[in-house]
Parts: sequence; C-alpha cells; structure tokens
Amino acid sequence: MRFSYAMLPDYPLSESLASIKKADELGFYAVYAADETWHKDLWLLFAAAAGQTSRIRLGPSISGVVLREPTLIAQAAATLDELSNGRAEVAVSSGNFGLLAQYHIDWAKTKPLSRVKEAVHVIRTLLDDGVVTFDGEFFKYSGLFTFARPVQERLPVKMGAMRGPKSFEASAEFSDGCHHALSYTREAYEYMMKHCTIGAERAGKNVHDLDLGSWVVFSVAEDSAVAKDAARSMVGLYASSMPHEQLERNGVSPDEVAPIIEAIGAGDMAKGIELTSPDLAERLSIAGTPEEVTEKIKTNIEPTGINHMILAITDASLVKALMGREIAGVPNVDTQLQLVHDKVMPAFA
Repeated sequence: MRFSYAMLPDYPLSESLASIKKADELGFYAVYAADETWHKDLWLLFAAAAGQTSRIRLGPSISGVVLREPTLIAQAAATLDELSNGRAEVAVSSGNFGLLAQYHIDWAKTKPLSRVKEAVHVIRTLLDDGVVTFDGEFFKYSGLFTFARPVQERLPVKMGAMRGPKSFEASAEFSDGCHHALSYTREAYEYMMKHCTIGAERAGKNVHDLDLGSWVVFSVAEDSAVAKDAARSMVGLYASSMPHEQLERNGVSPDEVAPIIEAIGAGDMAKGIELTSPDLAERLSIAGTPEEVTEKIKTNIEPTGINHMILAITDASLVKALMGREIAGVPNVDTQLQLVHDKVMPAFA
C-alpha cells in the first residue's frame, strides 16, 4: 500500500514547501494537489518543490481537461518531470463541476467521459512522441510539437473517477490508473474494482498493475474527538461534489446531505458544519486516532485491492481558511504526516 498526501495549496507557500519536504523525508509516495482556480497554482509550487526534494512524486490530482487544455497539461508535466528528474505524474478528469459553474459551463453538456478519454490520448501522445496530430470531437491538432520532454520513459497519466461504471472502466482501459475520490465503504471500492477489472481486461492489462487510489478526507490525532471534529468541518464541502450514486454507495442518502449543500452553497459555512452530524462525518471521512484510521482502511479499503491511499489531510489552518471555523488541538499537517509514518504505514508494509 502506497501513502500519498493530497494538499490544497491554500497555505502560505513556505508552509506548503515545508510539508512537501517533510513528506519526502518520511517516504510518502507522492504529493498531489488540485489544479483549480480556487487555489494557488500547483505547477509553480511543485516546480519549487522539485529542487528541494529527492524522492517524492509530484503532480495534479485532479487536473480538469475542460479548463486546462490537455496539451498544456502534457507540456507542464514534462517540464516538471525534467525539474524533478523523473518524478512527475498527472491524474485528469473533466473537473470540479462547482468551479465549472462559476465559468458558466454546464458540466453535463461537456460530454465529460468522452472528453477525458480523448484528452488522455492527447496527453499520452504528446508526452511519448513530442508531437501530436489528432482530429477528435473535442481536440484537434496538426503537427503540434513541444520541446518539453519527460525524463521518465513513461510518465504516468491516470484518470479520476467518481460516478458510474463507465468512468471506472475507462480509467483502467485507457490510462495508468484510477484515483477514486471520496469513498469510504467496502461496497464503494468493490464497485470500483469490479469495473476497473472489466476495463483492464478489455485492454489486456492486469488490474493490479495499475495505480488504484483512494482519495479521502483524512485527519489523525492522538485525541480521536479532535481529529473527527476537524474532518466533520470539511465533510459537507466535499460531499457537495459527490454524485448521488456515489453517496448511496457510501451509505448516505442524497436527501441527508441536501440541506448541508444548500447552506454551503448560500455561503453559510457555519450552518453547513452544524448540519453535518458526527455520524455523517464518520461515514464520509477517515478520522480519529492512528489505530482507528488504520482499522478503517484495513476493514473497508485494503481488502478490495486498492493499493494507494491518498490522504487529503485536514488541519485547523485548512478548516479556518475554507470554512471560517476555529478549532483547537488539531495537529498541523507536518505532525499528521509524522503520525501516519510512525503509526499507520507500518501496518501496511
């Protein structure tokens, strides 16, 4: 089982760089960040981090191909790969539909899966060949070339998936893996693995050779209540991006989260947190003591064949920045990284 840190680049950049260095020193597999306008630019941050780290891999999870043109994703990834001496990778999807709405883009009208499949082909071609000629439904090029060349023989290109079976099948068939965001139950991951296996077999691959990532809201502390309260503060924000089918696979009725999403959508973060019950937060996060988070991963996720935990670590600074709520006693990111290294990772060695 690999362990990675999924950051939101909303901290002071000096703090983000320090956390990336800490994750590198502790042997985390990768640091990922959201490629979204809401946050600081991950490509610039990771370019700076590349020169201050030696082992950890760097890249977006997720980069949305509606707002970020796929040839520009390939160009940036290849440049980061050279800067990091072969440690870049990318995971792509259609993007955050809440963000797209602010651009007056209706995600449902973008043919999201078809667009992402086409984008993966474009990115893969430009990374491998340095030139692309393509006449697709969404992207068209005539001899477009780049001098940005990766160091790795094959820079990994993965897909994000959350919704229905076709997205999971496509990720395994057409890319190097699947990053599945915001699922916590065995049922949800068995569903993912069933359909990733179908896609992998269609392409003549062994599904277990792929990167099969579980991207989760996460908080760990020696004080269980403190960690769970931190996660509860963020659950509503993340649940707002979960399709109804995915909520149901996680044992949550869409009606249960509708008032929370409505409050957050109206800008009333405090009410959104108030409406998020501890029980709901428990179902839509991995939080608690090192022993509790280890048990949840051991019980619900590892047995399904998932080989990569991607931890969206939540601390007091992030809750304050995004939700405007003050919480006390929550370990900072670096302390949580250390706790994961010392008390969680050994159980999966």
